[in-house]
Amino acid sequence: MTRIIETLAEVSDPYRALFVDLWGCVHNGITAYPEAVAALQAYRQRGGIVVLLTNSPKPRAGVAEQLAQFGVPQDAYDTIATSGDSARAAMFTGAVGEKVYFMGEWQRDAGFFEPLNVIDSPVEITRVPLQEATGIVCCGPFDPMADPDVNRADFLFAKQKGMKLLCANPDIVVDRGETREWCAGALARLYTEMGGESLYFGKPHPPIYDLARRRLAELGQDIADGDILAIGDGPHTDISGAMGEGIDSLFISGGLAASETKTSHQPEPKALTAYLTKENSAPTFTIGRLR
Repeated sequence: MTRIIETLAEVSDPYRALFVDLWGCVHNGITAYPEAVAALQAYRQRGGIVVLLTNSPKPRAGVAEQLAQFGVPQDAYDTIATSGDSARAAMFTGAVGEKVYFMGEWQRDAGFFEPLNVIDSPVEITRVPLQEATGIVCCGPFDPMADPDVNRADFLFAKQKGMKLLCANPDIVVDRGETREWCAGALARLYTEMGGESLYFGKPHPPIYDLARRRLAELGQDIADGDILAIGDGPHTDISGAMGEGIDSLFISGGLAASETKTSHQPEPKALTAYLTKENSAPTFTIGRLR
């Protein structure tokens, strides 16, 4: 049974580091949540390390730039690990071949194709039409409001050609302000359901947690899993990933599951229990909003 808490500070002191989701926890895709920022700043002032762990397809530098635009100050975190960086490393080692069909918004996602200096002898990647591709790189839908089924014909062709789909963001949906949008994970899920092979690198899959640990090592920190608390609003990404890694977790019920958990300030306990049971999710702690 999850424990409902009022503030992060109630439970954070035993943990040396936090793995913190961004969208729905620290910001809403438009602006920062002031209470969340203050909670992370206070945790760092007490000596804790904050790793922002996001399924964004952006490289680390792109996320930092976006956070500044949203009003998240640099003193609220120590480092960033992104699904995009994990997926980029796989792309440049040839996971989907050299000629790729790109799905996403190029103006937003062009950074995904910037060279990675940490890869020895990287594969030279060329973007081509689907008919010429060896694989698919999916940073998101072309239209985040369109049903993923609009891609079914292209996916059927890709599956028949044996293409792999590299998913740079396993999230299914995200709330941008009050608007819910489809993410790359919804397209990868459809491709898998159709019999294609999708490759995942963000939460809840191991590669992004390996990257987060490397980010801690870059800071000179060797922190055991038992000393890390993962925070997020996605039961099948943040909480499932933490459970798989043996890491304690704090579920933000006022994010994606706000209506199901009847969360205003805090979740309604019976609704929260019913929701977590339905989703087969077992977070260590739950709070309405990060504060």
